[in-house]
Amino acid sequence: MRNIVKVTRRGQTTIPAEFRKRFGIKEGDELIWEHTEAGLLLKAFPKLEESAGIDAGFGRVEEIKRQVEKLREEY
Repeated sequence: MRNIVKVTRRGQTTIPAEFRKRFGIKEGDELIWEHTEAGLLLKAFPKLEESAGIDAGFGRVEEIKRQVEKLREEY
């Protein structure tokens, strides 16, 4: 699948709708740009909710988010 997009003078571009739908990219999501030998690689930054399975027994995602926000406020 291939699309051509323009880059604005501010360095911005639009991710085509079909890619946003296919990869679940929504407004406000963070993306990772990587330089590879083949060129640029664009990946969706993993969300906390998607990583929660590793320590699922530790606590709920909502509680972990609250704790992280509390630590940010204290910092």
